[in-house]
Amino acid sequence: MKFLPIVWRNLMRRKFRTFFTIGAIFFAFLLFGVLMAIRAAFSLGVDMAGQGRLMVIDKVSIINPLPASYESQIRQIPGVTDTTHANWFGGYYQDVRNQFATFATEPESWLRIYAREFELPEDQKKAFFADRTGAIVGLDTAKKYGFKVGQRVPIQGTIYRRPDGGPWEFTIDGIYDSRIKGADKTNFIFNYQYLRETIPERSGFRDRYNWYVFTIDNPDRAPEIAAKIDAMFANSPSETKTNTEKAFVSDWAKQVGDIGKIMMWIVGMAMFTILLVAGNTMAQAIRERTNELAVLKTLGFGDGRILSMVLLESFVIALVGGGLGLALSYTLITLTGDPTHGLLPAFYFPTASVIAGVALVGALGIASGFLPAWQASRLRIVDALRRN
Repeated sequence: MKFLPIVWRNLMRRKFRTFFTIGAIFFAFLLFGVLMAIRAAFSLGVDMAGQGRLMVIDKVSIINPLPASYESQIRQIPGVTDTTHANWFGGYYQDVRNQFATFATEPESWLRIYAREFELPEDQKKAFFADRTGAIVGLDTAKKYGFKVGQRVPIQGTIYRRPDGGPWEFTIDGIYDSRIKGADKTNFIFNYQYLRETIPERSGFRDRYNWYVFTIDNPDRAPEIAAKIDAMFANSPSETKTNTEKAFVSDWAKQVGDIGKIMMWIVGMAMFTILLVAGNTMAQAIRERTNELAVLKTLGFGDGRILSMVLLESFVIALVGGGLGLALSYTLITLTGDPTHGLLPAFYFPTASVIAGVALVGALGIASGFLPAWQASRLRIVDALRRN
């Protein structure tokens, strides 16, 4: 600690150079924070999907509904502990731009299987179970549109339309929250029976579901159980594709590209560029102070101490720039939230990414200063004093 004033003086020798180097590192780590939040938002479903939950969809496309009779057959498979189903409803509130994920489900089994993701007070659960036209809505969507428990809400369907062409009327029976960090709290869930009783029988969509979700007693048996289900419905009019929920969500997300990998490539490029900038700055600073380093060695500063002092300089630059960048990105993301106003279900700076950012700051400080510090420590006093 007693050599910090010397380090500080060396950093302030070229104020503008130090300032711009810190600024470059600052913006690099500000970008790192934003990109990690975007990566988390796009990989949210993949990270939260359970290995113990499996999904069954039509083999050709998820838009092709499966017969209701499949559910009882899936239940009979040894190892299956619970099942539920869902239909993608499609819909918007008041304006076509106000769209959010809307599902028609079987309320009791859905909330059993997704108990961690959908947390509701017991009185709201009971009201939802008893209300044919009831719905539950995520806290984020409720805040955005001002929904209250007991409110009657019109939703205009885009996939399923009422025979009279009017909007579907729902009563908000509950507003769900979740203790899971980054959980999707934008969904709108309602009772499938309301959909079934309203759409015409001739439509061909009655008693048919877009997908089934079921739980198993042992996640290690997932491939075996998935193969049994697909074999059961092979060569039928509606063949199936069964996989873990995690694998399904991952494949779905990759339809628009591997966003996580793209973000990591951008971060890697940015960090490499900053490493070159910071390393060049430190190398130039050491070249300018060659004579001074020789004097310090003459006064008794050993190679290890010289090495430590130069490394400390690079570490301070990385710590100030990177620390400020991470702090500002974390603050902005936390305060402003989703910049797309609902397009991303969750937008936050994951704790794991914060820790990774701090580790990168330290690694940058060491990596950018190690070579100049090693060269400085290896200087011979006579050779250094001869240099201009």
